[in-house]
Amino acid sequence: MASALAAPSGHYRPFCVGTDVVGWLDDARASTLARFRAVFEVETAGITFTPRLADCDARTAALEEVTRALSAEGHLTAWRDERYAVAARLEGEPIFFIERAAARFFGLKTYAAHLNGVVAGQDGVRMWIARRSASKAIDPGMLDNLVGGGIAAGATVRSTLVKEAWEEAGIQEHVAAMSQCAGDVRICRAQPDGLQRETIFVHDLWLAADFLPDNQDGEAVEHRLVDLPRAAALIAQQEGPDIVTADASLVILDFLLRQGALDADPAELAALDALRVPMLELHAPGAEA
Repeated sequence: MASALAAPSGHYRPFCVGTDVVGWLDDARASTLARFRAVFEVETAGITFTPRLADCDARTAALEEVTRALSAEGHLTAWRDERYAVAARLEGEPIFFIERAAARFFGLKTYAAHLNGVVAGQDGVRMWIARRSASKAIDPGMLDNLVGGGIAAGATVRSTLVKEAWEEAGIQEHVAAMSQCAGDVRICRAQPDGLQRETIFVHDLWLAADFLPDNQDGEAVEHRLVDLPRAAALIAQQEGPDIVTADASLVILDFLLRQGALDADPAELAALDALRVPMLELHAPGAEA
């Protein structure tokens, strides 16, 4: 497992449901929630639902109104009409459901499935890289894994992978089913729209030499097949038109490490190493950052 963190500055308040800490909000976002007094109790020590919101259905309905208001005020990224199930653990009993666009605002733990599309040939291993559409709500125009997507409410890791493989690269279900799970990577970083806390389940799929990606949903606008040294160089880049998303960079780095393929120059290795900063604990206000 690899982890990455752009250490969040300032302090974060835990968002709790009972004894479960389900999210983290900075002081500015906590203050924004304070006006929704019928929904939240906002204190210095943390944020909770009001006692009347005692079950999943009540919390979900209240959050629908709150997130619609937050979206109208420009606090969220583009509305997706896709819900995430929030639970104490993956596939646990849902505590509430929430619009995907609000996940980072609340600093919720989210899950995704990504796939390294790789090809083995006489000239070595190569990897497919996609470019995200400029219309994407998150990381528009950046380079990405061949396949990747968040795990929505009611979906599993496997069903998400199969769905995204077809939509993003035209990979048929029976081919996607041959992918091999390689563990997970975890990312925690402050973003303009909140705190990203995500576990990404990594998969490798060895594709035929004549495979050509065929995007179905308009979310990828370019594909390129690169050798592993080039993949390492891409994720080490910090500026220019060919920046790889942080999520995909971590997934690619994990693959390169597993393949023993990091024959990069010292500067590139130093940049790659910066992606592997150990996870740090988030602190509530008053604690040392």
